[in-house]
Amino acid sequence: MDFVYEARHPPAPARFVESIWYARGRIDYRRERIAPTGSTVAVIVLGDPIRLVAGDGPALVVREGFLLGPHDRPVINEPLGETHCFGVVTTAVGCQALFGLRPASIRGKVVDLLAAWPAANALRRALLQDGTLDLVEKAVAADAPGPAVLRCEAAVLALEADPLRPIGGLAAELGVSHGHLDREFTEIVGLGPRVVSRILRLRALLAAIDVYAPVDWPGLAAAYGWFDQSHFIRDFRRHTGVTPSAYVAAQRAAFTPEQAAPGFVPEMVTDVKSVQDAGRSGPER
Repeated sequence: MDFVYEARHPPAPARFVESIWYARGRIDYRRERIAPTGSTVAVIVLGDPIRLVAGDGPALVVREGFLLGPHDRPVINEPLGETHCFGVVTTAVGCQALFGLRPASIRGKVVDLLAAWPAANALRRALLQDGTLDLVEKAVAADAPGPAVLRCEAAVLALEADPLRPIGGLAAELGVSHGHLDREFTEIVGLGPRVVSRILRLRALLAAIDVYAPVDWPGLAAAYGWFDQSHFIRDFRRHTGVTPSAYVAAQRAAFTPEQAAPGFVPEMVTDVKSVQDAGRSGPER
């Protein structure tokens, strides 16, 4: 695969930016599904257009940049030529601080970046002249957070440590009611705390899979809190767009062990129906 990817992660604690990245090259498969992370993602496009579909939304062909709001369904990413992009991945609480947008307003959507975040216009022009991650890093500085953001940040960290913990108990620890935390969290993160906890569990589960070895799906599911296989398969498919066995098959077909990345589902065929049929096959039994 002739593809260059470079990522930079800010030093801990990273309050608003999870990573910034640069990508250039051609993928050797048609398109890919990308599982949600609970973040908002801004991408400045300098190369050929990209076709994107968020959840059940319409396809959007992007020529200059896109902003992907917080979501709990996979996104279909289909480069229409050579990829040449710079990107910013926020933390769960970073959308409004970095882009001035309420994340709830773009939940599950992909929108034009230059219209949604006007500062991206000047940044894109600068990157066309001298594209470096340093320019992107300077452009995403943010002011100090208020108490609500700090409370939601603490809630996210607690859910990362234990995604199965009761939200009511977490709210009490943070000094607010369950309902207050639900509303505040949904406003600042763009997703509810229980949805984020499910995303975090599935992210951890995907990171634990070795797709080149036999996978004990019932044992793995139970280790991450799923004791009903039909519930697990439903959540897995909602998160990745395919069943567990189809996920492993897609990764094996497209990636070497060094390239495999949790949450990516490459499509190696042009017949979309074949991919959909593969997704109905179910996990290994």
